[in-house]
Amino acid sequence: MCARLANMGITDKNVLDAMTDVPRHWFIDSLHKSLAYEDVAISIDCEQTISRPSTVAIQSQALEVKKDMKVLEVGTGSGYQTAILCAMGARVFTIERQHGLFIKTKALLDALHYKAKCFLGDGYKGLTEVDYSPYDRIIITCGAPYVPEALMKQLKVGGIMVIPVGEQQQEMLSITKNGESPEEWIQKPYGNFKFVPMLDGRQFQHRRRP
Repeated sequence: MCARLANMGITDKNVLDAMTDVPRHWFIDSLHKSLAYEDVAISIDCEQTISRPSTVAIQSQALEVKKDMKVLEVGTGSGYQTAILCAMGARVFTIERQHGLFIKTKALLDALHYKAKCFLGDGYKGLTEVDYSPYDRIIITCGAPYVPEALMKQLKVGGIMVIPVGEQQQEMLSITKNGESPEEWIQKPYGNFKFVPMLDGRQFQHRRRP
């Protein structure tokens, strides 16, 4: 799998090493384990998916993570991207809005000794009531119709957000925040992708749990 990713243009050794070290099949139900190392998205609980390995690699490389950076992940999902970020040396804070998936994935990450801080909550808001922001990096692993203002406010000046933006299909963007004004944000496109939608707070009915 990692040899294929290198051939596709993934050059960040930190990304390739993390994807070598983190077995993808740990995050996939037994029914689909035969597909664990194919470049396909796979259904998981709560009508969500685990992204293609190539998508995880592209987002991780675009994020330009360095050791001990604080990274906010919106959309914990299966926990695979979370584990990759941990293996890259990041201090990860991750939000999941689906209660059942949050419980299952937090238990899995704990059992596998990935030291991410997991929260149940509305990803559009980030982590407003805990004193973790601002973040060096923010990654969104679901399709957002627009760039959430609250998340940009939680990103450090000089930080990078990687986010797929669009409705039916999304354009992957990295946004470098060179100042507080949107005119100072530099966007770089990484092509078109298709993610499950990022849902807003009106569709969230559970309280956040640390």
